[in-house]
Amino acid sequence: QVQLVESGGDLVQPGGSLKLSCTASGNVEQMAWFRRRPGLQREGVAAIIFTDGVTFYSDFVKGRFTISRDGAKNSVTLLMNDLKIGDSAMYYCTARLRPGGPWTRQSLYHMWGQGTEVTVSA
Repeated sequence: QVQLVESGGDLVQPGGSLKLSCTASGNVEQMAWFRRRPGLQREGVAAIIFTDGVTFYSDFVKGRFTISRDGAKNSVTLLMNDLKIGDSAMYYCTARLRPGGPWTRQSLYHMWGQGTEVTVSA
């Protein structure tokens, strides 16, 4: 079974930047980041389809976050700029073997990472 390993979560000041990384142990075709803010349900942040490089973003991160594939590897990074206190959350990497359907539908993903915590605070 493919496993995911995330890294990069940290404490950062508002307006700062952070880069999250996630590597899958096997071949996948779509990877995404979700997050769970305190007291709220998990929500989609960004996704990328490896076959054509198409990316997706939730409105609340457009223009601030960038998801990209690490070369030809089964690995993605999430570059987060202009971080806000409201971005504080546990960030989860997820992947699926075949793309298709709404990228925010969590039930379509086959594997999930343990999560990496991002705290934005002055």
